[in-house]
Amino acid sequence: MTPGCGRPTLPEPRTLFAKIWDAHVIAPLGDDGAILAIDRIFLHERTGAAALNALAEAGRKVADPSRVFAVTDHIVDTRPGRTDQTLMPGGQAFITETRAATKAAGIRLFDVNDPDQGIVHVISPELGIVLPGVTLIAPDSHSCTQGALGALAWGIGSSEAEHAMATGTLRMKRPSTMRVTFDGRLAPVVSPKDMILALIAAHGAGGGAGHAIEFAGGAVEALSMEGRMTLCNMATEFAAMTGMIAPDQTCFDWLKGRRYAPSGAMWDRAVASWRSLRTDAGARFDREIYMDAASIAPMVSWGTSPEHSIPVDGTVPQGSSPQVHDYIGLAPGQPVSGVPIDAAFIGSCTNARLSDLRVAAAILKGRKVAKGVKALCVPGSMQVRRDAEAEGLDKIFIEAGFEWRMSGCSLCFYAGGEGFPSGARVISTTNRNFEGRQGPGVRTHIASPATVAASALAGCIADPRGIA
Repeated sequence: MTPGCGRPTLPEPRTLFAKIWDAHVIAPLGDDGAILAIDRIFLHERTGAAALNALAEAGRKVADPSRVFAVTDHIVDTRPGRTDQTLMPGGQAFITETRAATKAAGIRLFDVNDPDQGIVHVISPELGIVLPGVTLIAPDSHSCTQGALGALAWGIGSSEAEHAMATGTLRMKRPSTMRVTFDGRLAPVVSPKDMILALIAAHGAGGGAGHAIEFAGGAVEALSMEGRMTLCNMATEFAAMTGMIAPDQTCFDWLKGRRYAPSGAMWDRAVASWRSLRTDAGARFDREIYMDAASIAPMVSWGTSPEHSIPVDGTVPQGSSPQVHDYIGLAPGQPVSGVPIDAAFIGSCTNARLSDLRVAAAILKGRKVAKGVKALCVPGSMQVRRDAEAEGLDKIFIEAGFEWRMSGCSLCFYAGGEGFPSGARVISTTNRNFEGRQGPGVRTHIASPATVAASALAGCIADPRGIA
């Protein structure tokens, strides 16, 4: 009771982020810091063995192996018939050492030819490893993808992974909060990839620095779960600590029956609890951004940062560094539509789920990739690959002239050893268009699956609108 008034004190309205953060605080620290309980840890073969071996050399064990998972996805070969061999010199050792280290630690590994293998941010939701309200970390900046399920997920370094595996905790500074509201309805063909590129283009690649972002609004609520993952995936390209979306019936229906999700009476209790994971009316954010979803067009990047993005029917803006224009080979005022391409890539943790492949296949069906364009499709997981093949999508891609690959990070980045030739211009569904991201001297344009498919057919950057 409040002294002198005879009325109970009402709880302070809280954001979704605050509810999950507060539930995981083990000990508050000064300067808005805290020791947080960590529910899930994911490792991959580029850094997993190093973290586990360092832990063992220090004489420590993984506190709870059932909460730690590992996958071979970053440098694994995606060509059919793959083995431990990789195109990256010395890459095989990363795989074999991760296999040995996870076995010694008792950790579940989704290995090269495991039927559940895939990109970490694809298979974790796919299997129900990430759930609403959990904290999840991985040595990968795109871990924020999994915030789409109402989780608090973010990327870490290898030393932090060691600490979290040994203690089940991590020391963190509490970020500021931001809500990005997308009001209105998306136009046909416009996708979550276009939404996030429009946001970053409008507010800069550093616009979300130091913030945990909640995506909200009618356009977000209307997205499928896979679309929500695409939106949250690129929160890190906005410099945010994480991106999140409140779980709702769409989320619960998508999760039900997945392997690691609760079942039976436990499922009912879990959903009852998850329904409280939403921002309270009156809760305050440190910053608010509003976006008109109806005004967003298909977007494509023109430079060397996701913030260098414009509508596909737009022109390269003035005022950027000459170095950017020199690298990408486009001049201010030049229309981006019609710029010839050498390759088209559909894949990555951003846009390689079944719904992404369906969108691209609908455009490609009955058509052929332009002469001289190298085109590849790399499903985000082996489950996605099987589901796509069950629908006949693989035949559409192959008949159109795409290579049909096994799952993995593949040509999202050059560290896997596979890249495009220097000077090549590539349109890609990936999340980064940095210099050299897909190989030394490669010029990357990031876009949605629809825009990449349309461009592959045209042999140049093309607008997907109007293609039946």
